[in-house]
Amino acid sequence: MEGAEAASLLGERSLGPPAEFKTYRRRWFLLAVVCLLNCSNAMLWLTFAPVADKTAAYFHISLETVNWLSMVYLLISIPFGLVATWVLDSVGLRCAVVLSAWLNMVGSITRMFSVLKFLSLGSQSYWYLFIGQCFCALGQPLIIFSPTKLAALWFPDHQRATANMIASMSNPLGILIANLLSPALVPEGKHIPLMLGIYAVPAVTACALATLGIHEKVPPTPPSASATNSNSQPFFTGLKMLLRNKPYIILAVCFGGGIGMFTCFSALLEQILCEKGYSNDFAGLNGALFTVCGLLGAFLLGMYVDRTRKFIESTKISFCLSALASIMFAVTSRFRHQAIMLAITSSLFGFFGFAIYPIAMELAVECSYPVGEGTSTGLIFVASQIEGVILMILLQALTVHVSEDPFSTCTLDKDGALDWTTPVLVLAGLCSGMACFYVIFFHTDYKRLRAEIISADLVKAEDTATTDVPES
Repeated sequence: MEGAEAASLLGERSLGPPAEFKTYRRRWFLLAVVCLLNCSNAMLWLTFAPVADKTAAYFHISLETVNWLSMVYLLISIPFGLVATWVLDSVGLRCAVVLSAWLNMVGSITRMFSVLKFLSLGSQSYWYLFIGQCFCALGQPLIIFSPTKLAALWFPDHQRATANMIASMSNPLGILIANLLSPALVPEGKHIPLMLGIYAVPAVTACALATLGIHEKVPPTPPSASATNSNSQPFFTGLKMLLRNKPYIILAVCFGGGIGMFTCFSALLEQILCEKGYSNDFAGLNGALFTVCGLLGAFLLGMYVDRTRKFIESTKISFCLSALASIMFAVTSRFRHQAIMLAITSSLFGFFGFAIYPIAMELAVECSYPVGEGTSTGLIFVASQIEGVILMILLQALTVHVSEDPFSTCTLDKDGALDWTTPVLVLAGLCSGMACFYVIFFHTDYKRLRAEIISADLVKAEDTATTDVPES
């Protein structure tokens, strides 16, 4: 707690209690805006995935074309992720949040043009939908990279992991809402305009709150010693430092691969389960358990790490347990009539896997300090998108066509059903391999915490020297 004490001493010298309360209020307002924006962006991302067949029928397009409304997020975030890291570390958090909010709002409104009948767009209506998704995709990296920057600038060191956890987990919360809300809003294709209108409301609200309510780049009183003595490296210098940082590279490869695996699991879960006779409703339930238990795991681990500072131990244990859960799922999903076991394994996979996310983001900052928070976390996210695309292509390539499968509940094409036995075993093997590699080879010092302790010692020494000076 020494770093927090130092920041407290520095704050007492500059502001009184009323100003400190004002900063406290703005801190949590900013966190709420980031959470709303992150959740809204995730909802816009997966708007059409749960109702892909109805979307295809309404716009007279193929299912593959509908899938591009989600895939465009992955593709755009790879090059624009580097731009987002520069904006966060060079221009500032406020600019990143406001710009993301405007892109999100413009995208959500542009999507609505596709369903306005008086425009008579005809076959061009899909392109308004696609362009709207592109605007939202441009805003995604800006807001997904923001949690660690927000926690570092606005929260004391004993609250950083919790603040990062709350802001980061609002994204999977948005995914959960989209998976539940889209099917409820669109029992038939004619209800798609209503769905687009409802999804635009959080985006417009977040944009208004961000534009009118966020006025400061940094708080008037630094909440921690590292925020007080912020000396982030220039963007390109920081990139060079990261590429030469062995612990960071290991973390980026392993954790980026973990995010890619979770993306594949979420996207392919229905197809994996339907081949063994499980219904779409059951697949949706597993997806919901995966996300809800993940949110719970992230909350509990975030609270624990804030108290103990055991970043490395927590991530290594959670990674190993999530690997075991992936093996359990790979085996259980190959048998029929295992609904209870599948629900348990999906819950465990989410609980331990999601828990790693906010802690690993904090750990990325700790092992790469004084590189900017946006750069250190953004590069991991870009790596995860690249690995996710590779994994999606690989796993689908490993499927085997089964001409006749009387138990399958999948929508069959001309080639029959798909056997996912090899892909799920490969996924479990990759998860286990990365967990072992991470446990064996990842070691690092907590550079930011060490800098805060040194700063705290300097502040205490200065106060002691001031107290010892005799009065004239």
